[in-house]
Amino acid sequence: MNYRHSYHAGNFADVMKHAVLMALIGALRRKPSPFCVLDTHAGVGLYDLSSTQAQSTGEWREGIGRLLDAPPGSQHAPGVENWLEVIRAVMRDERAGRLSYPGSPALVARLLRPGDSLVCCELHPEDQQALRHLFRHDPRVGVHGRDGYQAITALLPPRQAKRGLVFMDPPFERPDEFARLGTAIMTARQRFPAGIVAGWYPIKHRAPVRAFINGLKDAGQRKLLTLELTLRPPLDPSRLNGSGIIIANPPFRFEEEAREILASLCRYLGDGEADFRVEWAVPE
Repeated sequence: MNYRHSYHAGNFADVMKHAVLMALIGALRRKPSPFCVLDTHAGVGLYDLSSTQAQSTGEWREGIGRLLDAPPGSQHAPGVENWLEVIRAVMRDERAGRLSYPGSPALVARLLRPGDSLVCCELHPEDQQALRHLFRHDPRVGVHGRDGYQAITALLPPRQAKRGLVFMDPPFERPDEFARLGTAIMTARQRFPAGIVAGWYPIKHRAPVRAFINGLKDAGQRKLLTLELTLRPPLDPSRLNGSGIIIANPPFRFEEEAREILASLCRYLGDGEADFRVEWAVPE
């Protein structure tokens, strides 16, 4: 409950996770049947990068700031350019003097069609209130003041759609967060076998990430794709050196799109040491 994403919104990890998230939603949109997205750790949905919190860390300047400051004519992968178009549209919609960045709920809501739906879970009272206010006029979006991990059991499978995505972006404040995320991924797949399940994780050093992925392998999980972007070699456990997403049951040939997105982002993020990898942790 102490974690507030307003200090970190728009940083390099957000850039990576949100570009990938938008590509996953794009894959769901390729079929006409409706889909449902469950966002387990939703936050406030829209972040003011000119706020005291965001300015105090300045993390967004090394993330979305670098993409927005790229020279005219800069080439991006289609997945990155599509995401940037949404970012720019959100900024145009906001009042003058406010530099707004859409978190996962606001991003997903922009991509919903009639019949699609978004379910957001947020425990922090103030963030939950902001989220309810943001979507007060959108009947496609529901906001729940409940633990996101518990919501996986309570709200899956979705009643209104047979397809969809479970997106988990926990704050990783607790020492057992990797274990909790692993359990949640397995539960979501059991409850919603047809759904895509994506979980974000931090990369400080390799040992916790290896243990996390090996735990899923040992539990018999199949069809697991890992996407990682590192700003520097992950050797210092006191720093956030990279950002990872594990995707269970990814869309067909999604690894190819993911490689294009991460390769494009590496050209703008970091200080020359940025690297990425897209690998099947466990094939189908």
